[in-house]
Amino acid sequence: MGELTVDTLFRQVRKGAVDPVYYLHGDEDVLKDEVVREIADRVLDPAMRAFNLDQPDTTGLDAERLHALLNTPPMLAERRVVVLRAVSQLQRKPRVREALLRYLASPSADTVLVMVDPALDPAREKSRGKELAGDFPPTITTVTVDRLPPERVQRWIAHRAGLVGVALEDEAATHLATALDHELGVIAQELDKLAVAVSGRPVTRADVEGLIGIRHGETLQDLVAAALERRAAMAARLVGPMLEQSGVSGVRIATALGTALLGTAIARAELDRGTPPTRAEQTVFRYIMASRPAGLPKWKEAAAQWVRWARAWRAAELRHALRAALTADRTLKGTRVSSEAGIVTELVLSFAIPAREAA
Repeated sequence: MGELTVDTLFRQVRKGAVDPVYYLHGDEDVLKDEVVREIADRVLDPAMRAFNLDQPDTTGLDAERLHALLNTPPMLAERRVVVLRAVSQLQRKPRVREALLRYLASPSADTVLVMVDPALDPAREKSRGKELAGDFPPTITTVTVDRLPPERVQRWIAHRAGLVGVALEDEAATHLATALDHELGVIAQELDKLAVAVSGRPVTRADVEGLIGIRHGETLQDLVAAALERRAAMAARLVGPMLEQSGVSGVRIATALGTALLGTAIARAELDRGTPPTRAEQTVFRYIMASRPAGLPKWKEAAAQWVRWARAWRAAELRHALRAALTADRTLKGTRVSSEAGIVTELVLSFAIPAREAA
């Protein structure tokens, strides 16, 4: 009970230590689904699973139905599992909220309740926590399910591939993670496709490239690297192929460029203070650990990249580039954008032009 990490939760559940109530929140919805599956697998008898697992639609839930769900005894089993998704929506239903809080004050010994909230933007996540989780009694177990560090995404891919009966060569797994920006949900979908498309042999990088349409050297990180290394022509050449890829938009590219510029600016500030490059990498790495930016490649490698890129930029140039990235982002989010490619191309080409200090 109390606050747990996902790793601790998995270890406890696999040892048979299952708490009566869990609240899952955070940025990684795929891992939340895996937690729910793990709890259900450990608690329920497969033969009686259908009778003892309830996952109601929260939007249509009333107080009487919730009370019945939470207090129904298990059928021919020791325990049952109830999963409430998007539980924060109960804020809009005072009677349902009150029924839930009454139950949480004295949960049933033969029911495991798992409450799940989807990923939200940071401001709403903070607000939601104050409104809902702040009213929960300390006896429930809260689990913050954050994005995996890129280094662990590789291990997750191997685990997930095993579940769907696929074996990936190392280069294939690396390209899958990098090309899809370490997004577990998208990676899981592509692994399902690979399980159908490739059988009887390990999946190669060529298989991954053919399936997702992203070739080695034409990923979002390749574009970011070219732009921050001020190889403007190469960065501009990659804009078109990037925007043709599924799930890639001008806003996504601008966001990735903004993240890299901000990290490079932090590195530049450290170097300007006289910090040796090795120590600057350590400082930048701590910033990454604290902020956990989405879609970033291996964090230690990113810290080293930012320090290396910082040597090609002056502080004034980075400020200018950050303003340009912000302007591009706002323009791309406008309702009258006619050419994403033109806006992004203009942005990356501007990185090659030295900026003057404002007068």
